[in-house]
Amino acid sequence: MNRRFALLAIPALFVLAAAAPPKKAPAKRPVAAKPAPPLGDTVKIALVTELGMIELELDNKRAPITTQNFVRYVDLKKFDGIVFYRSMRLPWGDQPNGLIQGGLQGHPLKVLKPIAHEPTSLTGINHKAGTISMARHAPGTATADWSILLSDLPSLDADPKAAEPEAQAGFAAFGRVTQGMDVVRKIWDAPLSPIKGEGPLKGQMLEPPVKILSARRIADPPAPKPAS
Repeated sequence: MNRRFALLAIPALFVLAAAAPPKKAPAKRPVAAKPAPPLGDTVKIALVTELGMIELELDNKRAPITTQNFVRYVDLKKFDGIVFYRSMRLPWGDQPNGLIQGGLQGHPLKVLKPIAHEPTSLTGINHKAGTISMARHAPGTATADWSILLSDLPSLDADPKAAEPEAQAGFAAFGRVTQGMDVVRKIWDAPLSPIKGEGPLKGQMLEPPVKILSARRIADPPAPKPAS
């Protein structure tokens, strides 16, 4: 539609509206939103990516604040269409060694309020291969970015005896991958941009990033019926 036709179409809408007798729309009863299913001790999440599905099991019993924050984003579908954008590849030790990172990247219209920090010294969930852990700046600033580890990274655990506050706090691990580590490895191996990223992130940014098509809760299977 060209601009002239668009300008001509606007008055016609007013003519049609004036010619028709006014009609009262039937009142609609408000429909209550279906409540989200309650959370158990663990919550399973399916991340469907361009390269396959990753199944997560989040530990609501030991890391309730972090788990419920992640599930809130899932239930609001805020993770649909986001990307894995980072692959950190550590050149030493057994390979693969490092992590992948995804999330909303601080999107101002999508991130929710930051959450309280749950250190590994409190939860007992350490940073081992397959662990999912929150990305953050200072402790208590985590929102909607997170990493999945391909190797054990104990340096990310809280160390209350450390001299530096950052090391004392560590990062908040809150679950693990139960299926799809092969997909995690594919994302980790994906091409990197030689120029994107600032500071220590330069050379770690995926180009192109890997899209997360959807993130959904996985319903628990029904309990078996007792034998009659």
